[in-house]
Amino acid sequence: MKKTLFILLAFPLLSNAQPGDKKNILKMNLSSLVAKNFHFIYERSITRHISISLAYRFMPKSDLPFQNAFDNLINDPNVDIGAFKLGNSAITPEIRFYLGRGMMRGFYFAPYARFANFDATVPVKYNSSTSPGTKLEALFSGKVHSTSGGLLLGMQRQLFKTLVFDLWILGGHYGNCNGTLNATNINPPMTASERADLDQTLNDINANPFKVKGNTTSPTSAFVSVSGPWAGIRSLGFTVGLRF
Repeated sequence: MKKTLFILLAFPLLSNAQPGDKKNILKMNLSSLVAKNFHFIYERSITRHISISLAYRFMPKSDLPFQNAFDNLINDPNVDIGAFKLGNSAITPEIRFYLGRGMMRGFYFAPYARFANFDATVPVKYNSSTSPGTKLEALFSGKVHSTSGGLLLGMQRQLFKTLVFDLWILGGHYGNCNGTLNATNINPPMTASERADLDQTLNDINANPFKVKGNTTSPTSAFVSVSGPWAGIRSLGFTVGLRF
């Protein structure tokens, strides 16, 4: 792995081609690290003013970043946002139209699509029927998938012979999402009263504009389905890359 990384970094420096002749750029989004995301982009010129790119982003499953925003979205004491675990990955194909004179340089606008998967684990509390005042917990895990399209405005500059700076000025995407989270092996098995309480808790979750529907399917299992619109913003992204 270390040898492969060294070759990728060293190859552009060893090339004798001029910056204008180098049609490939390998980039990393530094600003995404704030949200625990690792975001890599490969861009290739196909004409003097048009390029195509493919980006891959992933976040290892960990504590939820920006928990306050989710607290406001899901304002329910039975949903333990503090114990929420989230990971994600996304693939983003993009086509860029450059307005500058140089190849893959200057201001650009870029239509793109994004296909993302979110791996979530969240505890949901419900009332015990055998110990009044005690809360039990069901752990739901699963994936939510989103598909969206959007437009990005930005500017790319050549800093040195091989170093490129790409600034995402403003962009956004819109689409839809759906997925299911399952709780299995709930222990101890739920009584009829506990199942009814968990059913009520799941269907009372208000995560507007998302539709949330849940039910217990047995004394030891339950599910929650999530669907609805999906939107995101891409702005003030600081990306650096090597041109080769």
